[in-house]
Amino acid sequence: MDTTLIERLARLRGIGDAYHDYRGELKHFSLETKKNLLRAMGCNVEEPAALALELSRLEVARWCRFLPAVAAASGGRIGVDVNFTAREFGSTLMWSVRLQDGGRRSGMISSADCPEAWRGEVEGSWITRRRLELPLDLPAGYHELEARIAVSAAAGAAATSPDRCLLIVSPPRCFEPAPISAGGRLWGIAVQLYTLRSRGNWGIGDFNDLRSLIRWVAPHGAGFIGLNPLHALAPADPDRSSPYSASSRHFLNVLYIAVPAVPEFQECAAARAWLADASFTQRLHALRGAELVDYRGVADLKFEVLALLYGDFRDRHLSAGTARAREFRDFVAAGGDLLQRHARFDALDRYFRATLGAASGWLSWPEEYRDVQGRAAARFAAEHPEEVEFYAYLQWLAHEQLCGAQALARELGMPIGLYGDYAVGANPTGSETWVDRDSYCLGAEIGAPPDPLALKGQGWGIPPQDPSVMQAERLQGFVRLIRNNMRYYGALRLDHVMSLFRLWWVACGSSPTEGAYVHYPLQQLLTVLALESARNSCLVVGEDLGVVPDEMRQAMPDYGLYHYKVLLFERLEGRFRRPDEYVRHALATVTTHDMPTLRSYWEGRDIELRRGLNLYPSAAVEGEVIREREQDRELLLAALKEQGLNPAQPATPAEPFTAELAHALHLYLARSATALVALQIEDLLGEILPVNVPGTDREYPNWRRKVSVDIEDLAGRADLAAQFADIRAARR
Repeated sequence: MDTTLIERLARLRGIGDAYHDYRGELKHFSLETKKNLLRAMGCNVEEPAALALELSRLEVARWCRFLPAVAAASGGRIGVDVNFTAREFGSTLMWSVRLQDGGRRSGMISSADCPEAWRGEVEGSWITRRRLELPLDLPAGYHELEARIAVSAAAGAAATSPDRCLLIVSPPRCFEPAPISAGGRLWGIAVQLYTLRSRGNWGIGDFNDLRSLIRWVAPHGAGFIGLNPLHALAPADPDRSSPYSASSRHFLNVLYIAVPAVPEFQECAAARAWLADASFTQRLHALRGAELVDYRGVADLKFEVLALLYGDFRDRHLSAGTARAREFRDFVAAGGDLLQRHARFDALDRYFRATLGAASGWLSWPEEYRDVQGRAAARFAAEHPEEVEFYAYLQWLAHEQLCGAQALARELGMPIGLYGDYAVGANPTGSETWVDRDSYCLGAEIGAPPDPLALKGQGWGIPPQDPSVMQAERLQGFVRLIRNNMRYYGALRLDHVMSLFRLWWVACGSSPTEGAYVHYPLQQLLTVLALESARNSCLVVGEDLGVVPDEMRQAMPDYGLYHYKVLLFERLEGRFRRPDEYVRHALATVTTHDMPTLRSYWEGRDIELRRGLNLYPSAAVEGEVIREREQDRELLLAALKEQGLNPAQPATPAEPFTAELAHALHLYLARSATALVALQIEDLLGEILPVNVPGTDREYPNWRRKVSVDIEDLAGRADLAAQFADIRAARR
């Protein structure tokens, strides 16, 4: 087989040729890797005829289609690439833009007057690509551009049928709250919601605990509360608990519903009687007192009562057409097919878990149910309407409570309020992939190439989206995802923001070392972000840790995305970066959910933990980590001393961790130039165990560890109030 065909096809499908690894060495992707990824994309690379046909189709679509599927502009000049054949060149181009608000702009121009961007021969035809410049007064929005060639006898060109493309126009930059635009610097705390303890929750942090947290920190001047992803997981399999492996990123995790705060709870005598039962009370106390979140126990308890509340809601409200019933119907109507299909998915998943004992997820269902638009799934929904509606009801309750928490935060004067987290992908067996199956390549997973902490690379078990399909669908899936997340938050963190430019794809069955980068339409995706950010008044933070390509490094400030800075990673010339050396447009934190807690880091307990989990490839590597840690502690103390932040203890790196040390490091960061500083609740409380140990699955109870103190007790702690006062003063 002609290998040049493989190389050309790979390039057209976005697969890169090479990259620079963490040592700075140029690594070329093998032909076999490219073939495996093309197979994952659904390409036939075994038969030369099929390969040539696919290559021809893509080249014609790229170079011979009159208009692209999507064009994007963010402030300034608005230009769209138009492809002309030799016969069409010199003729008049007539264009019209149908604006999102219903208005129109139109005009005409000679193709010869459009600047040329490229020319060449495609499939035997001469093509010139020209740039159509549109008026600068187009408003921000999702518009429809229509263009065609007018009759031109002189040029010998006949009139053509109009071609159309989605034209996305955004403000120049993402939204920024007024206090930050005016030069202010905000601070807040970051929590994993499930870890919160309270005397009122049911064994997992919930939306009522979030309200308590807001009431605690807002009066101290906190501007935001950072949260883990609250994406929908798998109600039929609660133990699948990673917030970064969502069933659907469009919807919410219903385990966070605070059951006693549901309006139907006070009306439902059966639910109140259930709670008064001794066995129920015993189960509830056990779940609250457990050191780890018992997801299955929590789900069993909550779903038992929520089912009663739904039954009461149907009898009391839906049957009578009350105002509350109308609110629910409005929510369902606004959710459209996407909500209906997600609710249908959860009902089907529960049904097959109960009747067949199948593993959770659509890949374990009978074949005829795997098609979201198939007759079997539709028949199930018709035969089980209440089971499907129950899951729509749960999404409504979660939506109400999360919106209520954000409203409370803003009411109490928090400029941002809730700072959410958007995961980089979805679980291959979940609702999101079932509903939008064509967009996801289930024959591959995303991950990361080898680096010093993972010499064998990483595979995350999350299927990538096909950039070609995304563009063919005019980015509508991405638009909905961003919009459905931003509507709840004043700021949104994009996990692994480099995914807007490229993702490390690994074919299923291959080692992560045999992956390759696949590229995405960066400008178009950033334009969507800027537009939705402005419309939802939502600041955007891009998690840009690790190797950041130059294209992404430049694009973030251009589009107003905030950087994500971690103090322990911020080095400059062999020392820790001084506060005044931090960039302005960033969120800074001492640690993250993927790192050891500050106490564990200082005392080296994370090294012991990783040794016990056999995560070091050799004793030599572990020894190097220990030596680097000793040096880091010395450098941190030196950095604090330079700033006049000398904690009473530890006087030397050998001293144990103290609350004074944690506070000094938080003050160090609070003095930085960054607009946003986040304090991890684990570091405020001196927690030891991390919530997540990357590289582990069942070896460590990831996403289950709770904090050690009830929320009710935090509000009365004078030491934390004093620390908040110092942080607030440092941020002024």
